Amino acid sequence: MAVNEERQGKVNVIVIMLDSLRKDHVGCYGNDWIHTPNLDEFAKESVVFTRAFPEALPTIPVRRAMYTGMRTFPNKGYIPRKGDNVKIPGWEPIPEDQVTMSEIFRHEKYLTALFCSTYHMFKPSMNFHRGFTHWEWIRGQEHDRYRTPIKGDIEDPKNLPCDLAYGCVGHGLESCLANMQDWRGEEDWFPARTFGKAVDWLERNRDAENFLLVVDEFDPHEPWCAPKPILDMYFDTENYEGRRIINTHGGPYKFREGELEYTRAQYAGEVTLVDKYVGKLLDKVKELGFWENSIIMIMSDHGHPIMDHGILHKVPPLCLYPELTDLVYMIYHPDKEYAGTTCDAYVSTHDVAPTLLALAGLQSPVKMEGRNVWEWVTGEREERREYITSIYGGYVWCRDEEYAYIANLEGGDARLHDLREDPEQRENIAQEKPEICEKMYKRILSDAGGVLPRYRIRRPDLPWYDSAWI
Repeated sequence: MAVNEERQGKVNVIVIMLDSLRKDHVGCYGNDWIHTPNLDEFAKESVVFTRAFPEALPTIPVRRAMYTGMRTFPNKGYIPRKGDNVKIPGWEPIPEDQVTMSEIFRHEKYLTALFCSTYHMFKPSMNFHRGFTHWEWIRGQEHDRYRTPIKGDIEDPKNLPCDLAYGCVGHGLESCLANMQDWRGEEDWFPARTFGKAVDWLERNRDAENFLLVVDEFDPHEPWCAPKPILDMYFDTENYEGRRIINTHGGPYKFREGELEYTRAQYAGEVTLVDKYVGKLLDKVKELGFWENSIIMIMSDHGHPIMDHGILHKVPPLCLYPELTDLVYMIYHPDKEYAGTTCDAYVSTHDVAPTLLALAGLQSPVKMEGRNVWEWVTGEREERREYITSIYGGYVWCRDEEYAYIANLEGGDARLHDLREDPEQRENIAQEKPEICEKMYKRILSDAGGVLPRYRIRRPDLPWYDSAWI
């Protein structure tokens, strides 16, 4: 790779975001039945963070924090946006007065590129491609308004595009299945297209002096449609008699016989598929000689509940458990001094930008709220967070070494779990320990600046064209 005297010593930065990837479904985090060989191999050369959690949820608040180093929590000043059916506080564009890491890298003469199938980032009011020299939106995920939705019986197997697509599980399938109709081979699946675009870009820019490359893959987010050979690794499709297409909804969901196992296998298959294409990108990084001069971060924005605590999909408060809140969070440094180690400090999504800027030797022109987590790896910083807080819609969350706490914005409907006695968080002890609940809620209020904002988003007196409705 050509590096002139002015750029000598600078590093490239690569960020791989995998939406809805559960920490407990990755081998390097302890899973023993799902195949993730590329992520596991990457972990051997990286620092694996074992206590990573999102500072706010879901998808868009995570990326706001990730790009800016600023907390979205507690979602102050929320305004619903037109052209987006998701009306959750914090689900907004990056504020104009906040600086993104892509803008900083570009200002520092880095080539900046984004390859993304997370369609929420490109909705009419969004602006997450700010600061990128080059960006591409890989179309068709979930409810992306790419093709005219299918009508009629959504669960009819005739709606599947090809034999490789054995089935599909998720909500709103009338759009996703319509978007998939041209699929014929694995190269049409989203991870193949997103990572394939990034690989092509690396090839074309192999002589770049320095670059920031962000690959944001929406899979393994639902709907789940693993290619049949991968699905067959986890499920006996030959003897399955349930629905192949299951048009679900969030919350408690009643599966028919065999369908929950099938659904979990579809998700596991998507995890393995994503891992495969992460590997292809990392192989290209090595082939082009970038491995020895690149900081690489792989992370998830959250996980996904599949009936672990009685609900399917992300519906607070019963989704605010490890299957959703625990993140994959790994950083590779080319000096390899800390390769293969773990860090148990509390880290979060708003730490991403300040960490990557520091590792690249760059400074932000504005103060960021996140921390450089690498200082905890090296021991340069001894002081650690004692707890971490988050928010999702009308519910807040806090955990420390002893307890995990969930409550509504008023502190009611509380759930408290003793992590030492109940690591799976099954027994609610909130009534037995009101003093602990009060302590956790006070921490949340402290992080929020003293008050949690409330919003009445949809009201019957609003006109149909108000941003709360369309």
